[in-house]
Amino acid sequence: MFLAPVPTFYQIYKKKSTEGFQSIPYVIALFSAMLWIYYAFLKPKTTFLITINSFGCFIETIYICLFLFYTTKKARVETVKLLVLLLACGFGLNVLLTHFLAKDSTRVRIVGWICLVFALLVFVAPLRIVIQVIRTKSAEYMPLPLSAFLTLNAVAWFFYGLLLKDFNIAIPNVLGFVFGVLQMVLYKIYSKSEKDNDLEKQRKVSQLADQIIIVEENKLSDITEQIIDIAKLGQLEKIPVVLRANNDGLEADKGLNVQMEPIK
Repeated sequence: MFLAPVPTFYQIYKKKSTEGFQSIPYVIALFSAMLWIYYAFLKPKTTFLITINSFGCFIETIYICLFLFYTTKKARVETVKLLVLLLACGFGLNVLLTHFLAKDSTRVRIVGWICLVFALLVFVAPLRIVIQVIRTKSAEYMPLPLSAFLTLNAVAWFFYGLLLKDFNIAIPNVLGFVFGVLQMVLYKIYSKSEKDNDLEKQRKVSQLADQIIIVEENKLSDITEQIIDIAKLGQLEKIPVVLRANNDGLEADKGLNVQMEPIK
């Protein structure tokens, strides 16, 4: 699941822009991974939690750095504010308060509940993207690999938590599974809608191409008056395009400056 956004960030790197992608899922994922590491150090036999979330902290930090580098100034400021709020204030206060004000057994329960809440937020964070997808009817900025691996990840960690009888691990992944499936369903619906729109655009472009006639410049004077007369009657069926020779071969004019009815 941590590696699923790699194609997304490769696309961001190629385009040198974050476009409509959001930083919220990556910031919350980093915060959640840090909390799980702290929780794991408070309990025995939690090697898996420590190793996977250490890798998660590393990879999410790279994602956030790339996002900050290629995003707009406004989005960069919002992301930095979120980082300060969650990492510096949220995580720092959590560690200090639970370490000094709670006993060992109580500390584990408190941190476990905090981890549970923020694990839920990791799954809820993409809701903003889900709303954007529904509003724009486009799944362009909701990566399918992330949704798919989110679902598989939720199933695996649910059974891991269930077998350990650690419901702080198991419970959030029920919601994770639901949100993962929801995102994949929306992707299926709106990616199909995008394909239909693309086919319609291609059909219109093809139709327009059939209405273009190439006119050599040296023959333009012979047919100009006839074209203008037809255009005035609103009966022009083809768009005249003039080709002129240049050093690189032929170039096309935008067409004749005549008034004509819109081509249907």
